Amino acid sequence: MSKFKTFSASPADIQKGWCVVDAEGLVLGRLASLIATRLRGKHKPSYTPNMDCGDNVIVVNAEKILLKGNKRTQKTYYWHTGYPGGIKSRTADKVLDGRFPERVITKAVERMIPRGPLGRRCMKHLHVYAGDQHPHEAQQPQKLDVAAMNPKNTAR
Repeated sequence: MSKFKTFSASPADIQKGWCVVDAEGLVLGRLASLIATRLRGKHKPSYTPNMDCGDNVIVVNAEKILLKGNKRTQKTYYWHTGYPGGIKSRTADKVLDGRFPERVITKAVERMIPRGPLGRRCMKHLHVYAGDQHPHEAQQPQKLDVAAMNPKNTAR
């Protein structure tokens, strides 16, 4: 028998942190990928695939997110009303200029998280706000500087 054991986190072992990300001038896909990694907890050495061991992530300035190329005018979000012929669509610029611009980031992250009960639990730890204010100051979130991680994360 080997003396090395594979670590598997239990709910008592999980330490959830808080981090805040300023999305102003950041590229959508790169930011969503980083947020999805944080929500799942894959950045931690104690990551366990069947546990919700990720952090709580706060995103501010969601309305100032950047879409490279022609994605702002060509990227289309589809949904169905449930009625025959009820397919609806809206482009990314209409969503970003509309009433709920934070939905662009939420949808991008949601599509990078696994579907199922664990993914839904992880998504509850994502808090996205269109402006630069958020009501989570009491949790003392750590600022995460995504722009400094890679020069491609911002516009050139």
